[in-house]
Order: sequence, then C-alpha cells, then structure tokens
Amino acid sequence: MEIIELISRILGASVVFATPLIFTALGGVFSERSGVINIGLEGLMIMGAFVAIVSNLAFHSVFGAATPVVSLIVAMIVSAIFALFHAVASITFRADQVVSGVAINFLALGIGLFLTKQWYDKGQTDFIESPIYSSNVPLLNKIPIIGDIFFTGWYWTSYLAIALAFFVWFVIYKTPFGLRLRSVGEHPMAADTNGINVYKMRYIGVMLSGAFGGLGGAVYALTVTHNFSHGTIVGQGFIALAAVIFGKWHPLGALGAAIFFGFAQSLSIVSSDIAFLENVPSVFMLIAPYVLTILALAGFIGRAEAPKSLGEAYAKGSR
Repeated sequence: MEIIELISRILGASVVFATPLIFTALGGVFSERSGVINIGLEGLMIMGAFVAIVSNLAFHSVFGAATPVVSLIVAMIVSAIFALFHAVASITFRADQVVSGVAINFLALGIGLFLTKQWYDKGQTDFIESPIYSSNVPLLNKIPIIGDIFFTGWYWTSYLAIALAFFVWFVIYKTPFGLRLRSVGEHPMAADTNGINVYKMRYIGVMLSGAFGGLGGAVYALTVTHNFSHGTIVGQGFIALAAVIFGKWHPLGALGAAIFFGFAQSLSIVSSDIAFLENVPSVFMLIAPYVLTILALAGFIGRAEAPKSLGEAYAKGSR
C-alpha cells in the first residue's frame, strides 16, 4: 500500500470516529465552562443515537434524501430537552453533579432499550435506509496528495465538526455571551454581582451540552452503526469527557484531543494496514482507546486547570 493511500485510510478512519467525539466534547466545554460537571455526556449521546435512528426510520418515506439532516435536528432538540433533567437536579436543586450525571447515563440507556423493545419487539432497532454517506469534495479532491487525504471519502459531518470547533471557540472567547458563560464558571458570585443571571447561563450551558451530545450520538449512529442497540454507544461519551479535560476545557484543545482519541478508536480497523501492528491481537486494538485515555489523563490531569467553580452549586446570596 502506497504511503499516501495509507495516510488517507488512517486519517479517514480516525476522523470518522473523532467526529462524534468532537461534537460531544464541544457540548462538554459549554457545560463545564459554565461550572456544571457533565458526566452525563454518555447518556446524551445514547439519547441522540436512539432518537436519530427512530426518527430516521419513521421519516424516511416523508423526507427522502433530507432524512439524515432531519434526524440530526430532532436528536439535538430531544437531547437538549433531556439534558434539562441534569440541569434541574444540579442547578435548581443543587444536587451532586456527578451523581446526577451518572443517573442521566442510566436513564438514557434504560429509556432507549425499553422503547426499542416496545416499538420493535426485539433488542435492537431495524437498520436505517437513509444513513449519512461519505463523499468526495468536488474539485478539491483533484488536488495532488492533499485531495486524496483530506477531500476524498470523508463525511460532511466531519467538516461540520471541525468548523464548529472554531465557531465555538469564537463564541466562548470573543463574544459577550461567552464572557458571561465563563464568568459564571469561574466566579459565579462576582458574575451575579455584575447582573449576570448565573442560573440562566448554567441552564444554557447544560442544554447546549445536551444538543451537542445528542448530535454526537446521532452522527455516530448514522455513520457507523446504522441502528440502535445496547452496544451502540459504549464509552464514547466518557472519552469525549476525557477530550474536554485533555483539551483544557478549550474548544480547539478538545478538537485536537478528540482527533487523537478518534485515532485510538480507529486502530482496530486500520491496524491490519500498518506493518508493525498487523500481528497484534485484535483485542488489544479494541481496548487501545480506553488505555490511551487513561494514560493521557494520568499524565496530564495534574497540569489541567479547570474552571474555578466547576462542580460547585451556586445559591444566590450565599457567601
């Protein structure tokens, strides 16, 4: 296999797995920058994947080629609403944010599997007829070397994820909204004193994390699995959370971390094309993402500075 073809295959597979992580990690940045820990990213991805598959199956005959886009939008809306459970528990009732997030994970999986059994009378949904297909970018894919690597066989959602990371960076660091969001995560009392509604900003942060997490799960379901079952989302939400931490709670840092973890997930597919990995047992390639996640965080977590009020419930008027 030629080197350009090998690089193209490795990068293409890495981006496929990285794309859902990018979306979900960006959602995690919104939530955690506002001061709310979101362990529930896994559950939000599960909900997004479930809703995307069900809506795709239901609306295929109505929307035709536009069905995948409709499914993504529906998944974002439902997941944003679902994230309200976490917001109400952790912001309004000041419950432990970690416990609330874990509950979201179990609740999402339970709802998904229960409704799948009720509606399809089996442990998984049918396979969709309108997935998101990979494609080539016209004209750009003709550029020597670069065209083969970056503009051939990619999903449009991958380009969207990368562009969105830069957009989120702009929103968080260059707009008044982003300044308010970061202020309630750093020093909510000072923000409140300056007239910023801490509860409102934190609710927005959590709901945005729901929308982005749902989008991540939906993209994974529509590009990789094409159906929903108990094994559709298995740890990707936690890897996305690791990308948030590894990326120092910065959108572009999360983008880079997600691509790294996406590469780790793709090893089980592309290892046969890499000479020094082709004889490694497949089981080691399957656990590689989780091992690399632990190693990355173990060597990095001490140097990562989280928002100062992350995980701290805020009560108006408290000192």
